[in-house]
Amino acid sequence: MKRILVGIIIVLVALLVFKTCSDKKEEQSILQENSMLIQQQIQNVSKLVVTEGHFAEVYNYKDSQQLFGPLITAEKKALVVVNADVTVAYDLSKIVFKVDEENKILQITSIPEPEVKISPDYEYYDVTADFLNQFDANDYNKIKKSVKESLLKKVENSTLKTNAQNRLLSELSKFYVLTNSLGWTLKYNDNPINKIEELKAIKELELQ
Repeated sequence: MKRILVGIIIVLVALLVFKTCSDKKEEQSILQENSMLIQQQIQNVSKLVVTEGHFAEVYNYKDSQQLFGPLITAEKKALVVVNADVTVAYDLSKIVFKVDEENKILQITSIPEPEVKISPDYEYYDVTADFLNQFDANDYNKIKKSVKESLLKKVENSTLKTNAQNRLLSELSKFYVLTNSLGWTLKYNDNPINKIEELKAIKELELQ
């Protein structure tokens, strides 16, 4: 009888150890699956968050050179009409993040800066130049540089960047929804995100 009881106890202990090991393996498998799912979802949204706009610019270019002192002035001028397509984008493939499987934490440590791309189309009108002050490549480069600087200022004062930021925050919110549904914690740097509004508030402060 005693041997039977000892045998039963050994069997029960073996079953308990097996179940514990099995549960741990299953939990580890779920953690790895969740980690892979999170990384896959981040890759899926690693697309450009793009806002597009169109700007028109009329630019008057004038250059005067004095020859032989103030005796002779040679001038050149041009009227330039510029139509430009502008895009503001965030390349989310450049997001830097850490996945802590043990503590179930997705930590985003860096968000890429917005990329502004300007594609201008130049049309030149009323191009005139004195014989001693002709147009050359340097003049066209000056025009393009001035137009680009002017367009960048217009972009800064427009709603393009704000719209792109809203799109960015919308994409980042997907990370919160995903981690929350899996029982994970989302952090932006060292700040735990307990609701979407907190993520938006933190990122908006950085974008200002």
